[in-house]
Amino acid sequence: MELHDEVLKEMVLLRERTPDISGSVACTVDGLAVACDPVVDNGERTAALTAALLAMSRRMLAMSGRGDLEETLISGTAGFAAFYAAGPTIVLTVLAQPGTNLGLLRLEGRKTAAAVAAIAARMR
Repeated sequence: MELHDEVLKEMVLLRERTPDISGSVACTVDGLAVACDPVVDNGERTAALTAALLAMSRRMLAMSGRGDLEETLISGTAGFAAFYAAGPTIVLTVLAQPGTNLGLLRLEGRKTAAAVAAIAARMR
């Protein structure tokens, strides 16, 4: 099975386990989309912005001595965007509705990121 297919499978499971998640995008740290669930028109743009946010988040943590990146959460009036490091090469972006249980989002997002990281490591 290819990287895209295995990562997409994990992303579908994430959406099925967490009802307030509306979609997710997995991309490389340099902004290339690996998989989108569901497939969206702006997946490539989301991947590029995710890579930029990852770089900024990592810089902030390094500068402030706060350790390695686990997640970045952005709260907006129409919901949330959460970003999870999935190993050294992939980032998982998760989009969620307003009123989402953030504890569940964090738990399931990290679980999926770990699964994606394991897939990427196995495929190297």
